[in-house]
Parts: sequence; C-alpha cells; structure tokens
Amino acid sequence: MSDALARPTDAEGSAPPRSTAVVAVLAFAGIVVSLMQTLVIPIVPELPKLLDASASNTAWAVTATLLAAAVATPVVGRLGDMFGKRRMLLVSIVLLISGSVVCALSDSLIPMIAGRALQGLAAAVVPLGISIMRDVLPSERLAGSTALMSASLGVGGALGLPSAAFIADNFDWHILFWTSAALGAVALVLVLVLVPESKVRTGGRFDLLGSVGMAVGLVSLLLAVSKGADWGWGSATTLGLLAVAVVVLLAWGVYELRIAKPLVDLRTTARRQVLFTNLASVAFGFSMFAMSLVLPQLLQLPEQTGYGLGKSMMTVGLVLAPQGLVMMAMAPLSAAITKAKGPKATLMLGAVVVAAGYGLNIVLMSEVWHLILVSCIIGGGVGFAYGAMPALIMGAVPASETAAANSLNTLMRSIGTSFASAIAGVVLAQLTTDFGTTALPSENGFKVVMAIGAGVALLALALAAFLPGRRAARSATPVAGGPAERPAEVSGAKS
Repeated sequence: MSDALARPTDAEGSAPPRSTAVVAVLAFAGIVVSLMQTLVIPIVPELPKLLDASASNTAWAVTATLLAAAVATPVVGRLGDMFGKRRMLLVSIVLLISGSVVCALSDSLIPMIAGRALQGLAAAVVPLGISIMRDVLPSERLAGSTALMSASLGVGGALGLPSAAFIADNFDWHILFWTSAALGAVALVLVLVLVPESKVRTGGRFDLLGSVGMAVGLVSLLLAVSKGADWGWGSATTLGLLAVAVVVLLAWGVYELRIAKPLVDLRTTARRQVLFTNLASVAFGFSMFAMSLVLPQLLQLPEQTGYGLGKSMMTVGLVLAPQGLVMMAMAPLSAAITKAKGPKATLMLGAVVVAAGYGLNIVLMSEVWHLILVSCIIGGGVGFAYGAMPALIMGAVPASETAAANSLNTLMRSIGTSFASAIAGVVLAQLTTDFGTTALPSENGFKVVMAIGAGVALLALALAAFLPGRRAARSATPVAGGPAERPAEVSGAKS
C-alpha cells in the first residue's frame, strides 16, 4: 500500500507541466468538437440555394449530426473502456476531420449530410477526455480539469457562432469546413504527442446487439422529437417512431440486464447518484439550449415588432460568445465549491443560477446588454452544473466504466437539448403575432419559453436534492483517485 500511495507523491515534481499539457490538449479537442454544433447555423437559411435542395431536406444537415452523435457517444465510450480511451479519442478526431473534408468538398445535399454525420460521430471526445483525465491526472488536479473539459461543450458552441458568422459573411462557405478540418488536424497531432494512453480497460466482447438496439431506439426517439413539428405531432410517422422507440428501448433494457457485458450497465446507471445526475443532465441540457433558441430570435427580429432588436447574425454570435467564456471561467470556481461543499452543492447552485437567469430574462429583454447579461448568468449556472456532473458520475462508477458512464451523461444532455428545441418550437409556433403578412413569434411566446426554462432548472434543483450528500461523495473519492491507484482497481489487487 505504501508504494502505491507514494508514486503519485514522487511524481508531483514532474506532474504539473505534463498534467497542464494534457488538460489543455483535451480541452482544446473538446472545444473543436463542440464547434460542430454551431458551425452551420449562419448558413442554414442559405443551404437550399447552396445545395440546390428544399429547406426540409437541407435541415437534415443539422439533424444528421444530432442523430450520429446520439448513437456514437455511448458506443464509443464503451469501446474506449474496452480498447483504450486515447485510441478511441484519436478515432473520433479522425472522423471529425474526415467529415469536415467531405463537407468542404461538397456542393450537393447527400455529401453534406454524410459529412455532417461523420462530424457527429466525433461527439464522444468530451466524455473520453474526462475519462482520460480520471486515469492519468493526480487527484488534486482532477476536479478542476474535468470541470474545464465538461465546460468545453458550451464554450465551443458559444465561440463557434461568431467565428462561423464572420467566415460565412466574408469568405466562401466551404472555408467553414476547411477551418474545422484544420482545427481537427491540430487537435489530432497534439493528442498524439502529449496525451498518454490510459492502462485502465475492461476488455471483454463488445455488445453488438445491444448497440444496434440502442441505436434504433435513440434514432426513433430523436427523429420523432426533432422532426415532429415538421411532420405533425399527431402524424402516423411521428407517433409510429415514438412507439418504436418505446418498444425497442424497453426490449433493449431487458436484454442489457440479462447479459454479462452489456453496452450500458443499467444496474450501475440505476444507482441513486448516477440516476439523478443523469436526470438533472437532461434538465440542464434543456435549459441551456432553450436560451440558445430564444436569444438569437429576439436579436434578429425586426425592431418594428416592438420587441425585436433587428441585429445581424454576427451580432448574435458576439452577444452569445461571452457566455462561453463565463462557462470556462466557472470551471475553477466550480471545482473549489465541489472540494469545499461537494458536487451536489455545486450542481444545486448551478440550477438556482440558471433559474435566476431565466427569471431575469422575462423582465430584461429590450436591450442588447440585457441579453448579454442574461446569457452570462445562465452560462455561469450551466458552468457550475457541467463542472459538478463528471465528479458525481465518477464518484459512483468503477474506473473501468468511466468512459461509458460519462458518455451516457453527455447523451442525457443531448436528449435535453432535443426536447428544448421541440417544446420551444411548439410554444413559439402557437403564440404568434402578425407582422404584415407574416406570423412571427410573439413577445409572450418568448416569455413563456423563458418561464419553462426557469421551471426546468428548478426541476433540476429538485432532482439534485435526491443525490447523496457530501459524506457519501467523499467515501467514493478513492475510486477517482490518482493514476497510481487505478490499475490496482482493475486488477482487483488489495492495498
């Protein structure tokens, strides 16, 4: 036992520079991947003309990324636990580069959709990065580093919008994808040079049938949610997909409980700390994305409406960009609160801050600075929450299941964003005002969406209240300990 504990201490003199490099590279890779969420937003209105296709068909350039990410995240996470997290991280970045190149070379719909799907397959980079940190960083660096990595999901999206808008306004639209390919190549080289491979692996045989079942269920669910407004919520297609999702996911759950090496360990997922963290993740994903739907529309609607601000897409990006910087700035503060009070307290604080931000937005929405303030407050709350979630997950699962568990948590956030898009779309479509011959979302419609965002954040607060307290979290700390402790866990060695 003394040797195992001494190794991290002996390494402390040389660990900080190496640890800093690992954290910086992984966070950069996370930001590059999260850029894909906002990369095409500035050109979405132009895609029908650029690709010579209908608006309903070009919408698949966005939907394909969502569906591919939902399927890939848990599958790649499990493969990382089995065959090496760094290896799967590199595979994910290569897929991102490949998808970017395909999109950069495309001038028609099918290659664009294929390229965007390949980009979506890289979505597991963030949970893989968090899992690598758990395996290779000293314990004292873990909380702040995973908080920063988790925040990169929002940072890339917030910073990507103004960058993409600038490129789309001043250069050929293909440059958007050449830029993402170049950033991916930089991330690939940095990971190859500076990030070590974790020795913590589960081995075993991959659950192919389970991955197919999960993919069918998730794709059916997310297709119904994301396209329901276009197809009609009562249409046979939407209802049929929802029925398929329910039946397939129930059957998948029964199957996963019966096999020895499931794709997702549902027994671990059902532990109180994991279950309520994942449920809260759905709520936070909803709250974060609801803001991303409301604020751009308020900024871009004509001033003649009385509540729109008549700004350009570039201005929208600049208004939302500080939110990403605030999320990054919250990472060390989130880690400090987690260390002092436990991750449960940090998550609950984040929920309160997000709810307060939405409440403030209901009364402050008439000036650009109002929306900057609101986006920063909500971003700060999300930063607290996203920093706490990896700590809660890793405090409740074995080191050998870290990538799969973090990937599932990331998937829960994505599901939350999908529901936010659907519900906000329904509300804004129902509450409209006539502007000339065009029906636009009304001011009350935006306020209703903000109120829903606040309510969902308070729901996250209620869910977080069911998490174990600080003492329970501390008792799990050895599971998330320094790198010298992890191999012993996997081999089953006694200290």
